[in-house]
Amino acid sequence: MTNTSAPARRVFEQNERCPIRNVVAQIGDKWSILILFALVDGPDRFNALKSRIKGISQRMLTQTLRDMERDGYVKRTVYAEVPVKVEYELTELGRGLAKSAWQLVSWADDHFDEITAARTRYDEASQS
Repeated sequence: MTNTSAPARRVFEQNERCPIRNVVAQIGDKWSILILFALVDGPDRFNALKSRIKGISQRMLTQTLRDMERDGYVKRTVYAEVPVKVEYELTELGRGLAKSAWQLVSWADDHFDEITAARTRYDEASQS
């Protein structure tokens, strides 16, 4: 007798053990991917990053860099100079993430016009 039932579907749990919730949600926030790609070109200082990531506040850049450092994507190096020099750079893990995320970013760039048109059609239909 053959099993004709549908294959089991994945269950997504709301806990720290779920890779999607734990990892993807962290890097899928408003700023992490932008910071990731800002650092692809090499190490950079805080104010240089802030000037290249338009609209990010000092507080948000600080917090996001700390979160990315905690997750192992970014390395923070403090140089004993006067004034103190601090640089941020991607770790090997961060470079791997950037490489993987590049496919999504490229896809978004390639399909941005289609997505914008779909949003416009949806918004216009929902207003009628």
